[in-house]
Amino acid sequence: MIGRPTPLVRARRLERFLRTPAQIYFKAEYLSPTGSHKPNTALAQAYYNKQEGTQRIVTENGAGQWGSALAMSSAIFGLKSRVYMVRVSYDQKPGRRTMMETYGAEVKASPSKETKYGQSLLAENPDHPGTLGVAISEALEDTVTHDDTRYCLGSVLNHVLTHQSIIGLEAQKQLESIDVEPDMFIGCIGGGSNFAGFAYPFLGEKLKGKSDAEFVACEPKAVPSTTRGTYTYDFGDSAEMTPLLKMHTVGHKFISPPIHSGRLEVSWQGAVSVLSNRQGLRALSSLSPERSVSSGATVRPDRRPDPGSRDSSLHQIRH
Repeated sequence: MIGRPTPLVRARRLERFLRTPAQIYFKAEYLSPTGSHKPNTALAQAYYNKQEGTQRIVTENGAGQWGSALAMSSAIFGLKSRVYMVRVSYDQKPGRRTMMETYGAEVKASPSKETKYGQSLLAENPDHPGTLGVAISEALEDTVTHDDTRYCLGSVLNHVLTHQSIIGLEAQKQLESIDVEPDMFIGCIGGGSNFAGFAYPFLGEKLKGKSDAEFVACEPKAVPSTTRGTYTYDFGDSAEMTPLLKMHTVGHKFISPPIHSGRLEVSWQGAVSVLSNRQGLRALSSLSPERSVSSGATVRPDRRPDPGSRDSSLHQIRH
């Protein structure tokens, strides 16, 4: 259905552009029907909800990838779906909204008038741009006020990271088939499912002492959960409806700049937080790039460049 295994591609043009001796590989998850890795967990969650007799599923959405994946999966299994889409993204990305609606989902700009929490925010500020935390709160309120409804989350939580591990498990087999052993793994993080799905199978080998690879998670400077945030218990949504979760957080009330509010960034980080033991955290480092976030990639240098030389571009992918 979603074309697994996805290709492992060598980024030769990027290598030339960076003038690096590294070999750079990436997993082409964008070839799924909705354009990202999100169907890996959306299909599983829709399937199990159908098996349990759920009639309707509700979620939140930032950039549109997760909502699109869940809308498609709901259509496949005959479920009704509603997506609370961060308002700035709802306005900026009509194409994503149209895709969700084509699959049969209801799409509501968040904050909305559909929930008491949304109404309260709009009463304070009719032009509220929305945040992912607000959209989560609305989706949860919708869920608990409808007996036929269950809530689905597209990142952060353990079951989502488990579903996404298919990415890294495939990559392991593909790299073995071409006799390549990576020594650096780089991935972007918002909630964490992309990075976790790609890196965790390899990280497991490091924690067993079978690998000395480096793992680098890149996040946006505008929402620096792991690089500037606090590792503590916090709510996973703005209205404080979730249980307290231990996480790297910049605060559940945090409002990011509108250009980021409609994207994948959240004010709390799950994939890194799952590695709560010291050994796991030591195996992983985070960067907060000035301008952009590196795509998930596997990097294998033929030789390690001197950081002071012009061949150090391997370590400057964040630019």
